[in-house]
Amino acid sequence: MDELKMILTEAFGDSSNSEGEEEEQFLHVHSVENKVNGKALIGSVFGETHNWERISEIDGLWLCKDFLSPDQQSKLLSSIQQEGWFAESSSNQAMRFGDLPGWAVELSRSIHEVILFGSYAAELENCEKGKEACIFPQDLLWREPLFDQLIANMYQPGEGICAHVDLMRFEDGIAIVSLDSSCVMHFSGVENDTCTAQDPPHNVPVLLTPGCLILMWGEARYLWKHEINRKPGFQIWQGQEIDQKKRISVTLRKLGRTD
Repeated sequence: MDELKMILTEAFGDSSNSEGEEEEQFLHVHSVENKVNGKALIGSVFGETHNWERISEIDGLWLCKDFLSPDQQSKLLSSIQQEGWFAESSSNQAMRFGDLPGWAVELSRSIHEVILFGSYAAELENCEKGKEACIFPQDLLWREPLFDQLIANMYQPGEGICAHVDLMRFEDGIAIVSLDSSCVMHFSGVENDTCTAQDPPHNVPVLLTPGCLILMWGEARYLWKHEINRKPGFQIWQGQEIDQKKRISVTLRKLGRTD
């Protein structure tokens, strides 16, 4: 716990009150657990418990299903709506570079915090497993700013995005927050571009639920394509077809240096 206090002090400053007494509410961390396969890493932050799942088939792919509460999702959607980006029916995408809206800066800060505490839990249980056991590498987590590019997409029922790797103009470490409707995001290795009919591509499906956060770094970011395929048979999870509704995603990235 002393180590965690030191990390918190470095990240958020001194939490002492006017009498110099420690504010126990600030360090309300009460649950750390990790199953052997990395499927149920739990870190509690300020009394809020977040569940991290490592997608074991792909190094550098992590999912936090309960990143945003229903109330937080509603507030985020309201902030996006106030931007007026999707006011026209023909508009379904918006990008921002450099100075991000205040709500996006706050979202980045929340992502940093939930990674920080989740990484502390991972460090306690997985330190012997190497870098792939990290939720987010330290050199990425502490860069300034964490993210400086935003892309918001609105998908109507039946709409998706083809398989792709994000442009190399962006640095390693990408975060996606999913809102409104569930969907299945499929991952396939870049080497599958040359596979034959006798060698079908290896596909890893990941269910994105409203309010979840997915992180991609390392191999997940560079060596795997991701897509949301709306063709029949792709939006099925545990044998059930997903009821497709409007979905909004917020992707945060860091621009690479041009010098």
